[in-house]
Amino acid sequence: MPEAVLEQAAAEMLDWHGSGMGVMEMSHRGKAFMAIAEQAERDLRTLLAIPAHFKVLFSQGGALAHNAMVPLNLAGRRPARAMDFVLTGSWSQKSAKEAARYGEARIAASAADTGFTTLPDPATWRLSADASYVHLCSNETIHGVEFHTLPDLAALGSDAPLVIDFSSHVLSRPIDWSRVGLAFGGAQKNIGPAGLTIIVVREDLLGHALPICPSVFDYRALADADSLLNTPPTYAIYVAGLTFQWLLAQREGALTGVAAMEVRNIAKAQLLYDAIDGSSLYVNRVDPACRSRMNIPFFLRGDDGAPLQDPAHPRNAAFLRGAEARGLLQLKGHKSVGGMRASLYNAMPMAGVEALVDYLRDFERNA
Repeated sequence: MPEAVLEQAAAEMLDWHGSGMGVMEMSHRGKAFMAIAEQAERDLRTLLAIPAHFKVLFSQGGALAHNAMVPLNLAGRRPARAMDFVLTGSWSQKSAKEAARYGEARIAASAADTGFTTLPDPATWRLSADASYVHLCSNETIHGVEFHTLPDLAALGSDAPLVIDFSSHVLSRPIDWSRVGLAFGGAQKNIGPAGLTIIVVREDLLGHALPICPSVFDYRALADADSLLNTPPTYAIYVAGLTFQWLLAQREGALTGVAAMEVRNIAKAQLLYDAIDGSSLYVNRVDPACRSRMNIPFFLRGDDGAPLQDPAHPRNAAFLRGAEARGLLQLKGHKSVGGMRASLYNAMPMAGVEALVDYLRDFERNA
């Protein structure tokens, strides 16, 4: 999270705007918190240019819970209860597995045969004529692949809405809402503390919940109640709102907000990828055409040149110890793939990436 946001949240912990109470003490239906929530929604709409015919919902559960909530709300749009999934890594696999509990989860395409180092060409997707929706994870944190351009399903002959899990790159770049029916994401990567999930859903997709859908998970009911159907994650919404204000103030030349952040994120990612690609010790195996700007997995090579996946390997262990000594933390890769991973979310400054690149070069010289 941005340091300025953390400082403001700390300063207002005991007294929000002279109210005599902190946000965590407020009633979620009181005027003070409702003003916070309304401002947060307005700012998010501005940042992402969300059209008026989309609802913005603040919910609990995290993205994993919404792997169930999305099919519970959308699978019943058509009699077959069929849903198409594009598998590009661990998170889209989890989404398909969960959705299969509520309908028929069909695999329209998969990059498993490349170890999820590429994205399937949309021209090869096997889309169903009776699908209620098409799901993809637009940025896979574990395998480090990203859809830099969202597919145009209409051009592919499908009239199903596109559902995207944008948890790990929300607000890092603009979104073409003409291609999206529903977007959901946990806030804990690019927005605020864990506990808040944001859903942006086209209004015509509301009102199709399966009979077994709990009322508190029904997007129509949540929208009708302005996200106050139950007690929302109030403090997380407040901090998210501070982050939105911080983003609105960001500038890169003539660009502001999310457009400015995209310029920064491209530059940060390119700096790190160039350092990895220009090295004989490090390797990133993802196709350059779909490399994530947010999550960059990489491996150190062994003496035989093969990538070292085991984090306990002496070279990996030495790398992590040296990184921690320099204040470079949480670089160990996900347990399912091993190696290393650097996450360059919005709040990571360029100076942090430069420090990592300096360490990569120093470690290689001494390896």
